[in-house]
Amino acid sequence: MASALKNLSEYDDNNVPDASELSFGIVVSDWNKDITHTLYEGCYEALVKHGAREEKIKTLQVPGTFELPSGARILSGQEKLDAVICLGCVIKGETDHDKYINSAVAQGLVNLSIASGKPYIFGVLTPNTHEQAVDRAGGKYGNKGVEAAITAIRMAAIAKAGKVGSKGAIGFGR
Repeated sequence: MASALKNLSEYDDNNVPDASELSFGIVVSDWNKDITHTLYEGCYEALVKHGAREEKIKTLQVPGTFELPSGARILSGQEKLDAVICLGCVIKGETDHDKYINSAVAQGLVNLSIASGKPYIFGVLTPNTHEQAVDRAGGKYGNKGVEAAITAIRMAAIAKAGKVGSKGAIGFGR
């Protein structure tokens, strides 16, 4: 669903498990730091709000969004984490760089998730303009960092509980 149709910070508290026994990594890009650091603040606050202990939240800053998968792999190799949240922002410019970066990051995080069985969360804004990024980093459409944190909590809880339905069909239990 397009964020213009949904506030990224709105969710049902009843669908969020307790995060007190979970550990999280947050990898945040320094590129567009006015945006990404706001995403980080929303993400961190949402994790703590739902019980994550501050000492069980590890943070790594990387130069740019392209480095998020590599940073996520490095952080998860150094710490025992239940989920890794990657936060970045690639604003469309005059070239197609955004397509290459966004695709590479998405594929890298999918590959890490599949290979490890651990959730790697894509918390990357892909706006056309800086204004659109601001709108999604605490502005009129909420904060994508909050959405990424809630996704991480839910996915980490699923992975930890081993909630897989019959015949290996994820999410379709009897």
